[in-house]
Amino acid sequence: MARARLPPPWPRGRKPKRRAELGLLGFAAAITVALYVLAEVARKNKLPPHLGPILGVLLALALVAHVANRWLAPNANAVILPLAALLNGIGYVVIVTWTAANAKNQATWAALGVALYVLTLLVVRRSRDLDRYRYLVLLVAVFLLVSPLIPHLGARVTTTRLWVHFGSIRFEPIELAKLLLVIFFASYFADNKELLSIPTARVGDRLFLDPRPLVPILLFWGFAMAAIGIEDDVGFAMLIFTMFVVLLWITTGRWAYLLLSIALFAAGAVVAAHLFHQVQTRVDQWLHAAPNTQLGFGYFAMAHGGAGGAGLGLDPIAKANIFGITSDMIFAAIGDELGFIGASAVVVAFVLLVGAGLRIAQTARSDFSKLVATGLTAVIGFQAFFIMAGVIRLLPFTGITLPFVAYGGSSLVANYILIALLMRISQEGASSSTERALGVRLPDDTGFVVAA
Repeated sequence: MARARLPPPWPRGRKPKRRAELGLLGFAAAITVALYVLAEVARKNKLPPHLGPILGVLLALALVAHVANRWLAPNANAVILPLAALLNGIGYVVIVTWTAANAKNQATWAALGVALYVLTLLVVRRSRDLDRYRYLVLLVAVFLLVSPLIPHLGARVTTTRLWVHFGSIRFEPIELAKLLLVIFFASYFADNKELLSIPTARVGDRLFLDPRPLVPILLFWGFAMAAIGIEDDVGFAMLIFTMFVVLLWITTGRWAYLLLSIALFAAGAVVAAHLFHQVQTRVDQWLHAAPNTQLGFGYFAMAHGGAGGAGLGLDPIAKANIFGITSDMIFAAIGDELGFIGASAVVVAFVLLVGAGLRIAQTARSDFSKLVATGLTAVIGFQAFFIMAGVIRLLPFTGITLPFVAYGGSSLVANYILIALLMRISQEGASSSTERALGVRLPDDTGFVVAA
């Protein structure tokens, strides 16, 4: 057997996607710096004194992630990272106009998120490796789900018990658990795809779908939903439910499962409304929004922003009255300060991010990779939709974070890991396309192929 190096699909030294990514990262950094300068000039009537170091940190973080992509995922999607950087930058500027201390923390978490982004690309060299550790992933996910309920470890913040703390360090383990749940569900569905989608159970003269392969996964899904319900978090319960339904439907393509899921959701919503006070409160606030509440002030703030916005940092009334202005309600702050145009830009960025994720799923090398990419995209897309729809009163307010934008270290770090996994799957899909074009099989990321 001889080992031969294949020629690269583009001339040596040229990586067109990475050059496009670098340009888009520069554009995102320029927008962030411009917004920061406008905010500081509006508040203090002078240029920010530390503009150089801030610009340097932004460029350094972008370049670290970009260099990691050139090294570890040279032909992966070119817009995922710039869109995440743009959303992160907009969120940082809005946070710094309201609470400078929170902005420092957010910058630290962004740096940690980029570090874990690079680490994820280093550790997860092949997506199929995640499939091999399905049950280890399940055990870790279960521990993360129940850890907030462990005495002296879990902590209640406002109305939810989603936090754990180690001394002064506090984080939400469910942010990492949602990624592990995507991997486990994708692995299980990929292994049982035919059993779940092809009728094999005979009843009389007719064939029906065998329900037995669905029973174990439904039991675990029910356990996960119960754990999140006990922790009093409506938003994440909706998110995990939606992710599960999306993966099941993508796996089987059967509308019967979708209709069954809608029926289960309706029944669960009725039960939750009677058992959990938080659900009742959220629905009441949605149907009968009072003007002097968190949501009421948010509605007034967005209306006050109009088309072009009131200006960054120029609305102390909203700052004084909206609880969670940089976390749960940051979309209202964006609508107030940047107006309909700024809020629409954030929505479009998420639409483009979801579109890129679905494109990655389409080009994935295996069923498992396809389902993981779909699940991760569904998580980030529906999480953004649920919170933005809640702020504008399209849905009941859930209180989950707006990915990459809202203040919160757990969410920011987890979402950087999420896009790193998407980039790994994208790189594999690009390699698969190259294999089809060259008529060979690349077994690894080294560029070598075994030839007879």
